[in-house]
Amino acid sequence: MSLDAILPPERTLFDVPGGSKKRVLEFFSTFIAQNTPSLDSQEVFARLIARERLGSTGIGNGVAIPHARSPHCKRPVAAFLRLAEPVDFDAIDGEPVDLVFVLLVPEEADAAHLALLAEVAGIMNDAETRSRLRGSQSQRDLHERLIEAIRRQG
Repeated sequence: MSLDAILPPERTLFDVPGGSKKRVLEFFSTFIAQNTPSLDSQEVFARLIARERLGSTGIGNGVAIPHARSPHCKRPVAAFLRLAEPVDFDAIDGEPVDLVFVLLVPEEADAAHLALLAEVAGIMNDAETRSRLRGSQSQRDLHERLIEAIRRQG
């Protein structure tokens, strides 16, 4: 399963209000549950928070990749949020985060989960890609630049 197949334009969000890591994860949980009937926002939020307690998903350079498994997730679900203002995500480099790539995968999706995480990390580790995403002027522009980056890496 490729990232571009699980990241439709409507799940690429531009200038999302941040505030805090918790608020960002709550926002995503509510958003994804509204768009995916099998998912419950409270359950998604609880799983994302539980994963954060194991260690921050802030990978550095203003990027976080929150992710979790869910028994109610039938196939991998991705969303990308560019925050209006960076938030403290307890990232490994101590820098605030403004680019958030969220992944939810089925409970049993071990290899697929790891492959998707590695693909996202590779894309978001590229300084030019981060700069292009931060320079986007609209939701459509943001999605197009992200899909270009995904296809360049693939």
